[in-house]
Amino acid sequence: MNCKHFGSCGSCSLYEMGYSAQLDMKEKKVSQLLSFFYQEALEVFDSPRSHYRARAEFRIWHEGERCYYAMGNIEKNGAVTIEECPKVMGPIEKRMWKLLEKINNSTEVLKKRLFAVEFLATTTDECLITMLYHRKLDDVWSDEAKKLEDELSCRIMGRSRKQKVILSEEFVTEKLEIDGKTFTYVQYESGFTQPNPMVNVKMIEWATRQAKKVGNEKAGRGDFLESYCGLGNFTLPLSQYFGKVLATEISKRSIHAALENCKLNGVENITFARLASEEMTEALHGTREFNRLKGIDLKSYDFSTVLVDPPRAGLDEGTMALISNIENIIYISCNPETLARDLKTLTDTHNVVEAAIFDQFPHTEHVESGVFLQKK
Repeated sequence: MNCKHFGSCGSCSLYEMGYSAQLDMKEKKVSQLLSFFYQEALEVFDSPRSHYRARAEFRIWHEGERCYYAMGNIEKNGAVTIEECPKVMGPIEKRMWKLLEKINNSTEVLKKRLFAVEFLATTTDECLITMLYHRKLDDVWSDEAKKLEDELSCRIMGRSRKQKVILSEEFVTEKLEIDGKTFTYVQYESGFTQPNPMVNVKMIEWATRQAKKVGNEKAGRGDFLESYCGLGNFTLPLSQYFGKVLATEISKRSIHAALENCKLNGVENITFARLASEEMTEALHGTREFNRLKGIDLKSYDFSTVLVDPPRAGLDEGTMALISNIENIIYISCNPETLARDLKTLTDTHNVVEAAIFDQFPHTEHVESGVFLQKK
């Protein structure tokens, strides 16, 4: 990928390094961190070199009568206006510049105190645009924004302090082909979604491959537990290999989307519960009761496999103690340092039998990892 803003925009920090060299550097970094627990070569899943981001946020820079997109600069002490961004997916790229042109050619209604624009796109060309303002939005704004929706063939929302204006819908619908089967995901504007759908498919298929080793597609082998399940990104494809599934997530919006996605995909063996990881541990140990679990018989589950996909801070001690009693662990990590830290505990009871990296964020130092552990 080439971009005229390499070296000034802070979004891509590895601009001086070719993509193969970037991937090699990331593989070596994770291999070194995991070397005490896993000595085999890591499986490496690359990304498209450009047009890979399905989510993007740009500041709006006002200069005179005109607006510009802006990003934080590479020195992290200011902003730089941009004229291109080849990392965003096609559905975003083809709309973002038309949107800016419309804003600049409009009355003050669309540009007044506009400070940021967020994009959420799918591989099926749907696009949701959220315009963020430092002022209250009125019917005049809605009328102008609605015209934009029609002209750009997208969905537009407006946000300001304590205000959300939905003109048509506040979600997009993604369809991903995973192991020859299509899964449909409703993705809401404010909910977490994987930013790189092409690499996301590779992550899900890798996790599915691990599930196939221990689960049976027809009858299931044991039950499946998931923490940090989000909107069901991994839950739905993996559920077909187990008897019953309990998936937990703290975000109300993500749970709402997960329940919708179950219906859309005709999946009936998943129970979603709104619990933080620490609360899940308390509930399964029986040390605390939750009204949110009313009607769910936790004692009826016989978990053979667990998947965790924690934030950068990694797992808490209680969750590690809980999953250490489960035969198979699939650990998806967005921070290889905390993954290595957590493996010091988890490998007391388990062996790492598979490990991989997933390059969700090309041209940056960030890398996602996955390990599959089985009980000793």
